[in-house]
Amino acid sequence: MGIELVYQQLKERITPEYIKLKEPMREHTSFRIGGPADIMVLPDSARQIIDTVEICRKNSYPYYIMGNGTNLLVRDRGYRGVIIKIAANMKGFKVEGERVYGQSGILLSTLSKIIASEGLEGFEYASGIPGTLGGAVAMNAGAYEGEIKDSIEWARVMNPDGDIMTYTNKQLELGYRTSIIQKEDLIVLDCGLKFRRGDREAIEAKIEEYTRLRKAKQPLNMPSAGSIFKRPVGYYAGKLIEDAGLKGARIGDAQVSEVHCGFIVNTGNATADEIIALINYVKKQVKEKFNVELQPEVKVIGEP
Repeated sequence: MGIELVYQQLKERITPEYIKLKEPMREHTSFRIGGPADIMVLPDSARQIIDTVEICRKNSYPYYIMGNGTNLLVRDRGYRGVIIKIAANMKGFKVEGERVYGQSGILLSTLSKIIASEGLEGFEYASGIPGTLGGAVAMNAGAYEGEIKDSIEWARVMNPDGDIMTYTNKQLELGYRTSIIQKEDLIVLDCGLKFRRGDREAIEAKIEEYTRLRKAKQPLNMPSAGSIFKRPVGYYAGKLIEDAGLKGARIGDAQVSEVHCGFIVNTGNATADEIIALINYVKKQVKEKFNVELQPEVKVIGEP
């Protein structure tokens, strides 16, 4: 009865074509893995997110907010609840001088090109990060010595009670792959960024160079969730994994990439169970050999 009731209530407040039943999550994650979600909602506004969360909470029905599925592993039996996918329709942006406004679902790669085209510098590092702005704020995403913390001025968020608040850069408590967004289970709705003027050609050249480096050093032609582990203090996860002799290690169709050991790739029809088993195997081997505890960066959801 739960799913039918929630579905009917959602249809009363959300654009019907933005609601999907039994949606296969493998079509919404970069791993290309995952069973069906009971319901998927593709909101086009903060109001629709608020309404969806309110309906789920009122019915004690589980829900999960996702961006573009680039840092997410959904288990093979799927997700019993509502998946709210921000990246589908919440892609608005506005540029005013050196300030940029963006909805949480806009892709970092898209936003990076927009910012570069305006002759603004400081966001080149994000050009190859395959996630959304909201997800980037939640984990303080970064690459090539740059991170969201460097440019964000504010973020408008919703707490689990449905209250809307605006947090400043300092209030967001942005650290290495962490923020108050994660700690307090907040939802990023939109945010404001500030950059500095630069030479457009130099900015675009830097983006091209970062793209070249990524193509040379990362397995971009295979499904993955990017770097699978956080960087341990004083080490590089990929080097530890390679030094442990795990390059190419596999369980089923899940494999430690031979291009970059910090990635686990889906070589064909890997299951979530195989990915999880390989993550745990890698953690165990690195711990035994180097006494370093690797922490997964990927989020795992769904029914075991």
